[in-house]
Amino acid sequence: MPSGRVREFDADEALDRAMGVFWRHGYEGTSLADLTAAMGINRPSLYSAFGNKEQLFRKVLDRYQAGPLGFAAAALEMPTARGVVEAFLDGFIRCIRGGPAPGCLVVSAALVSGEDAEPVRRELARLRRGTVAALRGRFERAASEGDLAAGTDCGALALYVAAVLDGLAVLAASGATEVDLGRVAELTMRLWPS
Repeated sequence: MPSGRVREFDADEALDRAMGVFWRHGYEGTSLADLTAAMGINRPSLYSAFGNKEQLFRKVLDRYQAGPLGFAAAALEMPTARGVVEAFLDGFIRCIRGGPAPGCLVVSAALVSGEDAEPVRRELARLRRGTVAALRGRFERAASEGDLAAGTDCGALALYVAAVLDGLAVLAASGATEVDLGRVAELTMRLWPS
């Protein structure tokens, strides 16, 4: 006969609820009381199933990348560099306007962080650097295939696209409409190197 209590909640559903809280309030703006209330569990159950707040946040980040940011992997496989960026912009706008709060969990959670949250800030920075590295690698491939002009600074182009994405997230969190964000995306593509 097994000992201990049987978990009485759906872990995936609890993670989704935690994601919503972190997305709305950021990492530091989210309290354990906020999390337990939203997840419908008590603190011992939270600790037992997910660990401490930081460990829970890391699990939420994994879920966020697989879910709302899941479009990124397919975007990187588009046949042209231009198509990659168009797919990134389209998917990202849907993500930042379609979640529990306008904006991006990764961007908004990183904007405010004190010393206690330094490991989380570093993790979020690592994720954003990963996006830049993935874009750079894809642009370098495009350049080697002749899809981008010879001499294109693929590193700078990747940083530019990442800056536009981060800017879109901040604009969305500040109340920009989907139409506003679409106008920024359209202008970005008009400026795309031919």
